[in-house]
Amino acid sequence: MKAEKKKETARVIKFILFSASAGIIETVAMILCEEVIKIPGHWVCYTIALVLSVLWNFTFNRKFTFQSAENVPKAMLLVFLFYVPFAPFTIWNEHFLADTHGWNEYAVLAINMTLNLTLEYLWDNFVVYRHSKDTNDIAKKKLEKEKNEHE
Repeated sequence: MKAEKKKETARVIKFILFSASAGIIETVAMILCEEVIKIPGHWVCYTIALVLSVLWNFTFNRKFTFQSAENVPKAMLLVFLFYVPFAPFTIWNEHFLADTHGWNEYAVLAINMTLNLTLEYLWDNFVVYRHSKDTNDIAKKKLEKEKNEHE
């Protein structure tokens, strides 16, 4: 039980770190769209930034956090299904709070990123990778190494 708790704690930490790196990508993309390219409409910039961040996060969390050998199209479809309600809500939230009510765009982005971190971890852990955690080559090699150390 203690080993399992340690493994899950490490999984949460990895998810947070990869999500933070995705957050950096999202923020940089937002700054580029808003401040450099000057794309009109905050929600357009947010949509572009969100897509880039989701692709980054999916790639790294699948391989390193959940260590899943799950069928990539199936896993991507399940992640996409998370964003079917989530993306429109957060795009609306960006528009409503930042464009319509004058909230600071980056404060609204931080709110949405916090929601995304929390809800996507739950979705990935209990839906996307529920039956495929620790099944890729990285996980298998680690398990083999642990077995050899205990012999």
